Amino acid sequence: MKKRNRILVVEDEEAIRTGLADVLVYHGYEVDQAATGPDGLRKALSGKFDLVLLDIMLPGMDGYAICNAIRENDRRQPVIMLTAKTSDEEIINGLKLGADDYVGKPFSVQQLLLRIEAVLRRSPAGEEQQRTLWLGELSIDTENLSGRRGDETLTFTRREIGILQYLAANSTRPVPREELLLKVWGYARNLDIETRTVDIHMAKLRRKIEPDPKAPVHLVTVRGAGYRLMSDD
Repeated sequence: MKKRNRILVVEDEEAIRTGLADVLVYHGYEVDQAATGPDGLRKALSGKFDLVLLDIMLPGMDGYAICNAIRENDRRQPVIMLTAKTSDEEIINGLKLGADDYVGKPFSVQQLLLRIEAVLRRSPAGEEQQRTLWLGELSIDTENLSGRRGDETLTFTRREIGILQYLAANSTRPVPREELLLKVWGYARNLDIETRTVDIHMAKLRRKIEPDPKAPVHLVTVRGAGYRLMSDD
């Protein structure tokens, strides 16, 4: 469907570092780790990561110096700073150096995941992923409402593209029909709306994107929960 985003976790406390790595892997990210400032900087400058989660208090080199060095090398590299220091001065200093966001410890996992998703969406890689969706051998150009599988060309409606983009952005879970009506159709209240319209759109999409619409492998129904767009991992 789309490549998994790679995240570098630079954190010297092993329990926090490995805990973050486990959570991120569970939510579909590829993760590498660094426990010291110099190792974190070396990996961050490799160009292999879509986002760097960067602690400030690190042995050998602090997070501010690392963030500054990253920005001198690549102004577009997404960076989120993690720290127990949450004073306005510390936050302003980190943001002045070019951090995209700043999360204070302790933080909830859900809050951090939302911050990561928001930063990645604004990144060049995120913008490119939003333009092109991959489902097996099928590539979908969301801007031009078209797709290609080998020599076959497909066309999509704007609504169909909206459904696929929303499901792709939430691919770690099934999305209920009511949520699709709210977020894709734009209904402010959907309790009285017949959700059959969602099912009809899904059936049409399957005829376009599935090798066998009667046995879907990309756009699957999760009984009692909604629809989910599956990756090929």
